[in-house]
Amino acid sequence: MSWFTQVAKRLVLGRPLRSERLGETLLPKRIALPVFASDALSSVAYAPEQIIATLSVAGLSAYTYSPWIGLVVGIVMLTVVASYRQNVHAYPSGGGDYEVATTNLGPSFGLTVASALLVDYTLTVAVSVSSGVANVISAIPSLHGHAVLIALLVVVLLTALNLRGIRESGMAFAIPTYCFIFGVLTMVVYGLLRIAFGTHLHAESRHFDIHSEGHYTGIALIFLILRGFSSGSAALTGVEAISNGVPAFRKPKSKNAATTLLMMGLIAVTMLMGIILLAHLTGVKIAEHTSDLIGAPHGYEQKTVIAQVAKTVFNNFSPGFYFITASTGVILVLAANTAFNGFPVLGSILAQARYLPRQLHTRGDKLAFSNGILMLALVAAVLIVGFRANVNSLIQLYIVGVFVSFNCSQAGMIRHWNRLLRTERDPAVRRRMRRSQAINTFGLCMTAVVLVIVLITKFLLGAWIAILAMVVIFITMRGIRRHYDRVSEELVPSDEETVLPSRNHVVVLVSKVHKPTLRALAYARATRPDTLTALTVNVDDVETRALQAEWERRGLPVPLTVIDSPYREITKPVLEYVRSIRRESPRELVTVFIPEYVVGRWWENLLHNQSALRLKTRLLYQPGVMVTNVPWQLESTDRLTSPERIGRIRERDARQQAIRAAYRGAASAGRDAEQVRVDATGDETDADPPR
Repeated sequence: MSWFTQVAKRLVLGRPLRSERLGETLLPKRIALPVFASDALSSVAYAPEQIIATLSVAGLSAYTYSPWIGLVVGIVMLTVVASYRQNVHAYPSGGGDYEVATTNLGPSFGLTVASALLVDYTLTVAVSVSSGVANVISAIPSLHGHAVLIALLVVVLLTALNLRGIRESGMAFAIPTYCFIFGVLTMVVYGLLRIAFGTHLHAESRHFDIHSEGHYTGIALIFLILRGFSSGSAALTGVEAISNGVPAFRKPKSKNAATTLLMMGLIAVTMLMGIILLAHLTGVKIAEHTSDLIGAPHGYEQKTVIAQVAKTVFNNFSPGFYFITASTGVILVLAANTAFNGFPVLGSILAQARYLPRQLHTRGDKLAFSNGILMLALVAAVLIVGFRANVNSLIQLYIVGVFVSFNCSQAGMIRHWNRLLRTERDPAVRRRMRRSQAINTFGLCMTAVVLVIVLITKFLLGAWIAILAMVVIFITMRGIRRHYDRVSEELVPSDEETVLPSRNHVVVLVSKVHKPTLRALAYARATRPDTLTALTVNVDDVETRALQAEWERRGLPVPLTVIDSPYREITKPVLEYVRSIRRESPRELVTVFIPEYVVGRWWENLLHNQSALRLKTRLLYQPGVMVTNVPWQLESTDRLTSPERIGRIRERDARQQAIRAAYRGAASAGRDAEQVRVDATGDETDADPPR
């Protein structure tokens, strides 16, 4: 790694942490709440808007259902929170829904949950960042048209913060999250008090009418209400993040995680209901398209629900409106941090179980799962670019995955309690288990109904893409596991691997007689092989004859073997030569020594070692063949920042100063200057005169 790369890495990540300092990165509840709950808390900023916008297609009359839909969403959220508190106590290892489903329902259900969560985490980043950018652009219209670029820059910033470590990212996100909570709760209380004391609060869109797309009655109206409910259920995303992040809590981990989960649920439901109620009382109108607003002035751009409510409630205190707008934009962006904490942990667990590449299991310099963080950022960036950072398009893919994991998790917990009840005899403990099982059963019923509603109302709108992605991830993880299992079986040692080869035939590849070649020959001779061959490929007769002449002139003790290549190839003749040795004696080991330059600059790699790289790649697939690189370091590898280089520079400077002093002394005393230089430096070799 070059000095520039090292400096850049330290600037981004900070100083690395030793493994024994992992305990210092654990989170107290006050930091864990913004780290793991920012997604669920921030969703109250767009969930009410999705409910109202969905109902708008039926006209103003359908708006009366929005508070009731919000109430049902709140009940479902509290039910899910209560269910997940049981999960946290029963499975505190951090596997969350994946561990619950795998342990109680089997590996296939576990992989289904893992696939759903991986999709959900990725969409959380894409939706949260895109929504936050949309709010920022609403406040700063001059940024219109740059949503994708801004969203990508935000993803890069979040990635850098999380690569610095979970505790440091939590500290960075705690203040904005608490500002958002304080601002929204203050707005709700202040607005309801003003209305209660007789103040007439009218939203800027109160007098607009809505263009109805049709007359909705009967089944059509029920379907529309269910679709609004499924859109509002986006408020439940992120609830599962705490159960996946239990290992990041301080001890007692389960208790702290359960407490944080309860706090998150109560705060989120209060804010959700407060915003929906204020939007209903102030007459907020919002449609899927601005053109559907009848009576809006020309050029009117509809604001988000929370922005309209804030502007109405704080019409006598404009700093309050700006505080709500700013904190909402920031929290929507930072909500992606929930996924940045959940996705890498889940990826590490799956990698440990050999369902994902092993690289996702290792921690980086700051004890975070760096590879998982980078993978999440990359996939989220692809989604942002693919959907042009459009929240209305991305939201249709959302929540399918999270409700799949909800259902599998609750079903797994029911079986978990059944298994424990078969062996437990203490009546008090059995009552507690029955109570927990009842909570999980009720949670399963609720989430199953929601999942069916979501699939029916959102499948053709984009949910099928999320389902397809889950299927692809599921199949991919099964394939990775089969590969790792097959490799493990092949690597089990047998008696044949302990038998020594009959002979060792060493082949040294020669292109020219230079220092790398001579070093390779010396190293090969030092290994004392049974047979040693110096091999060159004749692709140019003139150069080959010159090589043979130089070989004989130097009197090298190893015979030079020349093989012809009529089509001027190098790799194929060498491979055929090696195969011929193996055919003559299958038990004979062939070791190929390849001289290779080691360069210090990236562009120099393009100018050297290309033939050696191709040859090494092909030789690796030959059974019974060992490949040994013999490096020769060029001067470019000795960079100015290396301690050895600095030491040599200082030694050279001291030597030059001694020579100058010797010459000056010789000139003044009339002595032989060259002899004085030798006496001063101990160097009898030729040297440049001092300058």
